[in-house]
Amino acid sequence: MAEPARIRILPGGREAQEPLWREALGWRLRSLRQERGEKLTETASRAGVSPQYLSEVERGRKDPSSEMIAALAGALGLTLIELTEQVAGELRFARALNQTSPSRASLARAPLAQVPRRQAGPQALLGLAA
Repeated sequence: MAEPARIRILPGGREAQEPLWREALGWRLRSLRQERGEKLTETASRAGVSPQYLSEVERGRKDPSSEMIAALAGALGLTLIELTEQVAGELRFARALNQTSPSRASLARAPLAQVPRRQAGPQALLGLAA
């Protein structure tokens, strides 16, 4: 199956590829798990998924449901909104750097302190869309 198009037009008419949401989510999940010093099996067990499935999610190969994302967030000590804010913040950070194809390392280094915390309701969703 062919990869979906994910081209964005930069100023000056240049084309650039953007990461898919599932890729950015996977990079963040792996980074969080590694920061905790956990093995795939440990986090997967707490989330109620197989280590193979978690590995595929971390590599951006699977598009997990919202329920699965919430379970993975919980297994890593976060709420669904906190994880979503972190991923959105990392994508904003990569865009601000005007990177054409952000690397996993640059997304993992995004300054999460700048990501708003504990917002709820419509304002939080509007903030994610900005």
